[in-house]
Amino acid sequence: MILVKPIPFVAAKVVLEKHHYLHSLPGGTKLAFGVFLGNRLMGAMTFGSGPANAYRMVEGASPSDCLTLSRLWLSDELPSNSESRVLGVALRALRRFTQIRFLVSYADPAQGHLGTIYQATGWIYTGLSEAMPLFDIGDGKPRHSRSLSHSFGSHSMKHFENFGVRVRVVAQSRKHRYFYFLDFSYQSKLKVLPEPYPKKEVTHEDN
Repeated sequence: MILVKPIPFVAAKVVLEKHHYLHSLPGGTKLAFGVFLGNRLMGAMTFGSGPANAYRMVEGASPSDCLTLSRLWLSDELPSNSESRVLGVALRALRRFTQIRFLVSYADPAQGHLGTIYQATGWIYTGLSEAMPLFDIGDGKPRHSRSLSHSFGSHSMKHFENFGVRVRVVAQSRKHRYFYFLDFSYQSKLKVLPEPYPKKEVTHEDN
């Protein structure tokens, strides 16, 4: 039986740095859940601050009303439908035990991701986000500006230059953006129009 429960950030960090394709725990993480099969930790999911302007897409919302689903990784040993089950448990817990009004999440088309899990669990698709660059401070781990501020106290390029650290800007593609409303009264306040879910393009090779 799969069990989903809160875990310490350090446990989520170990799992995500090893297994998630971004190999990092983002700065601004607020909540971390572990996915257990028996006594084995088989996955992790984190929610955090995310992009600073996401909450502004909902009329009258404040930063404390919104979290971003920032990481989700599950072991391939789990059943194929586990992602939607695990996410469903987390959404119900957030609705019951927190004052969070809505969630935002992103799927990276550069990684071949369409957000299928969000489509399966009823999230609202709002098109592509603005491209947000990542920053590599020489350790080969691209980070968002928020993660730099969280870890090093600043995301100013001048700050790092003063310490002899050369920062490389890593260009990013625009990402598919999804909203999920834990408080249904906020859904009507969404400022951007919902769009049809993106689908995989069918080619002759797929037929």
